[in-house]
Amino acid sequence: MASVSTPPGKPLQSWRLRLYTIIFESDTRAGRWFDQCLILFILFSVAVVVADSVPYLHERLSGFFSAAEWIFTLLFTLEYLARLACAPHPWRYARSFFGVIDLLALLPTYLALLLPGAHVLIDVRVLRLLRIFRVFKLTAYMTEYRSLAQALHASRRKITVFITGVLMVVLVMGTLMYVVEGPANGFTTIPTAVYWAITTMTTVGFGDITPKTDLGRFISSVMMLLGWGTLAVPTGIVTAEIAAQRQASPTTITTTRTCPECMTEGHLPEARYCLYCGAALPPWAHDEASARRA
Repeated sequence: MASVSTPPGKPLQSWRLRLYTIIFESDTRAGRWFDQCLILFILFSVAVVVADSVPYLHERLSGFFSAAEWIFTLLFTLEYLARLACAPHPWRYARSFFGVIDLLALLPTYLALLLPGAHVLIDVRVLRLLRIFRVFKLTAYMTEYRSLAQALHASRRKITVFITGVLMVVLVMGTLMYVVEGPANGFTTIPTAVYWAITTMTTVGFGDITPKTDLGRFISSVMMLLGWGTLAVPTGIVTAEIAAQRQASPTTITTTRTCPECMTEGHLPEARYCLYCGAALPPWAHDEASARRA
């Protein structure tokens, strides 16, 4: 197997290595504290945005919300700059999924400061809604989320086949109801009838369109009973995939060690090279502590 060479980048040394360990690795004590504090800041900032959208609270606490929003924005700006400073390839991190999420969490506040003078924009406050992207930053600190994401990715073909089958059923049943009920009973078009089939199969049942004939009610009853079993299929697929993953590697202990090259996590504690790209991993805080004790 050919060795994978590490692309040239800024080496992680001294303060940059310590900062990298704290920010990108949550298996250390300092990393856990950093992640826990960041999660609290994210939740509080989202709560401020949600509360500020309530007219009653906005009228009485607008000054507090504005000050809190700028404090959170400055904190997240410092965090974003720190990540860029300690990453060996800042541009690679900036283009990653979480790098884009971090940037989207910052831009609305600064854009709202710069754009109010542009009278062409009727309501610049819409930009404030983008701050809700901060909640996606939480996914970087949830092991269960990554496990679920892996299960969904592994079962994507089965779910795709299942959804395709459901779409075929609702198309056929919707067309059938269009023929049986007709425009006189509210089924004016085939898309409208398909909309009825989807709401019926998913057991939502808005009631805005209902069958009037006996045959139509019979078809509706079949769709309702079919919907009960339909909802359980994707849950079973994902659950089986999660169980299979746990059974395949029940004793594997992974960490949050992040590769400085491809920014992927999940490496073993004793790993020295990245599992995905083969780049050399930086010294881990646990390794340094063991070396000092020795």
